Amino acid sequence: MSTHPVGVHVGPGLTEDDELDAGGPLARAAEMDADGVQVFLGDPQGWRAPPPRPDAADLLASDVAVFVHAPYVLNVASTNNRIRIPSRKNLAVHARASAAIGARGMVVHGGHVLAKDDPAAGFDNWRKTFVRQAEDGGFPLPLLIENTAGGESAMARELAAVARLWEAVGEFGAGFVLDTCHAWAAGWDLATAVDDVRAVTGRVDLVHLNNSRDPAGSGRDRHAPLTGGEIPLELLLEVARAADCPVVLETPGDSASHAEEVHLVREALSRA
Repeated sequence: MSTHPVGVHVGPGLTEDDELDAGGPLARAAEMDADGVQVFLGDPQGWRAPPPRPDAADLLASDVAVFVHAPYVLNVASTNNRIRIPSRKNLAVHARASAAIGARGMVVHGGHVLAKDDPAAGFDNWRKTFVRQAEDGGFPLPLLIENTAGGESAMARELAAVARLWEAVGEFGAGFVLDTCHAWAAGWDLATAVDDVRAVTGRVDLVHLNNSRDPAGSGRDRHAPLTGGEIPLELLLEVARAADCPVVLETPGDSASHAEEVHLVREALSRA
């Protein structure tokens, strides 16, 4: 029987004045009978440092598994200094803030280079990110790199690119997040995706279990409810079973529908 947490991505639970509202992560987890949550610590499209959390002590003391998703705007692979350097600094800031609330890991996208760039530059920039962070004592929690749905110059869309990325960062203990919607959009075979990823990274640390609104290979990142998308439900559940690691749902829906999905996944894992 699987004992890994099944969680849901929820809002940060902070008002514009950085005060905790009634729908904080732990309250939301209780509503959905989830034993895990994933949150942004600030604006996912912004560069502002995350504010201190008034619920930090509660999150640290809770049995709920917490994961943090870094802002979407970060791109440490970029050859543009105005993007790469602040991304590198922001990644470190968010990692420290994530560790301060007891997060088990921080999810970050692999990023991309420009079409005119040699992808090797992006992989090397990722390596430099870990090397320079190591000089400051390393990241204070596992950094979990997520596969992406589209982009010809992406660092983590194709399995071959993931393999090159891991040649650059694997020695630093980078973790991997397998997003099922992204993998489907990129044309991966979900029936073998877990084994395929482990063949090049040696690990899968977290599954973002999402259905897709679009056909396989579309390159489009549009999540759907577990039972309401193009990916067969049993195929999704088999990914979760094979990965044998924590699961986070990033599916659209309200608390009631997410509670149903959490129960569905937990039951499937209990029979694994």
